[in-house]
Amino acid sequence: MKRLLLILLCVSASLCEASSAEVPKPNIIFIFADDWGWGDLGCHGHPYVKTPNIDRLAKEGTDFSHFTVASGVCSPSRTAVMTGHFPARYNIDGHFAWVKNNAQRTMPDWLDPKTPTLPKMLQSAGYATAHFGKWHLSNDMIPDSPLPKVYGYDEYGAFNCAGEQMPVHEDADHAIAFIEKNAAAGKPFFINLWMHEPHTPFHTVPKYEWRFREMESRENQIYASVLAHADDRIGEVLAALDRLKLTENTLVIFSSDNGPARGSDKAKLELSYDTATGAGWGIAASKGITAGRKGYKAALFEGGINVPFIARWPGKIAAGKIDNRSLISAVDLLPTFCELAGATPPEGYVADGLSQVAVLKGEAAPPRSKPLFWRMEGSWPPKKDAPYHWVTYAVVDQQWKLLSNRDGSHVELYAIAADALETKDLAAEKADVAKDIVAKLEAWKATLPDKPSGDVFSAERSQ
Repeated sequence: MKRLLLILLCVSASLCEASSAEVPKPNIIFIFADDWGWGDLGCHGHPYVKTPNIDRLAKEGTDFSHFTVASGVCSPSRTAVMTGHFPARYNIDGHFAWVKNNAQRTMPDWLDPKTPTLPKMLQSAGYATAHFGKWHLSNDMIPDSPLPKVYGYDEYGAFNCAGEQMPVHEDADHAIAFIEKNAAAGKPFFINLWMHEPHTPFHTVPKYEWRFREMESRENQIYASVLAHADDRIGEVLAALDRLKLTENTLVIFSSDNGPARGSDKAKLELSYDTATGAGWGIAASKGITAGRKGYKAALFEGGINVPFIARWPGKIAAGKIDNRSLISAVDLLPTFCELAGATPPEGYVADGLSQVAVLKGEAAPPRSKPLFWRMEGSWPPKKDAPYHWVTYAVVDQQWKLLSNRDGSHVELYAIAADALETKDLAAEKADVAKDIVAKLEAWKATLPDKPSGDVFSAERSQ
């Protein structure tokens, strides 16, 4: 009897091991566009731009309406994705620029390479990791900045970084080659596909301009053409997953690092030059839309931080669903991806975000147990031509969003879960709520460093 029981236990253990082995870890592709407005999608009702491939993701996945990034501009927004932390913890409040400009703003010159990062954690869980596209966790104008590989990538092709600049339109080709390589090896993979579009300069291609040849506005034609080009490259990646029979086991997310840029009404259409990407059309062709959200890029109103977030994972994430309840943040991505990958963060690491695996799979989101915080440069009093860019601090706590200028002399309060367009300021009506959130903001500010530390300064600082 004992022998029979032992045999049964061994068989049971073997079956459990086999069952576990049969469940592969999901591949993850995170597509992060640059300055793509919430309204810049066909499925979000854009009046003339068609985005059939991104729309396919929405049709086959879930469209989350209340996703916010951690800044209204590029570098801090990307820092949050990489670290799972609010970028103010690293004194990264604006975009990385020249060394002198970084120093003037009390910023580092790059993200510290010793920082625990998402790709490092996924590597430790057996993932092949890659980054293709924009970097901007330093800058191409700082030649001694660390290369993307030291942050946890097995392969990369990038621009806005030190070293050779990858041409902006080659991102999908590199991603597809990486997918094919790891599919052949049977290894799970993680890809950051950080696309240039629709950031300036606008690098148009005749094929895509021709699609919109009948448009009266040259600026609108340019903007539509670069969105269409990006959407087609996303389609090439989706087609590769289909061809390699990887679609069912791959989580694909499309989002943007911040809201759309906008030039002044007086901006003239002319060519501009970027040291990382080359020549293209300038800010006058920035015609992104926010679908009624206040502000644009560089604002902490929703127009600057509430961006598209569409997630597809067939059989795991509901198809054709719109989630307009869940408040998801960019700082949630690291804990979410780590849970999916079975990756354990290093000892002592504590994320500012929360895993959203259950929410992605359709479970009702409980109230957030942690507030979300933002810090970036605001201009007070508000400027006439930039009325929504006065905010220095923002907090989302439960269903509330509080906005504050630098010295706290002016605050606004919105019931953001129900009022995504921030139409009614409730600061006077809900003074006790505002006071409580301000106290939490002050406590958070007290945890932030006064200046950057670590291996984060270029040798050019001593020149």
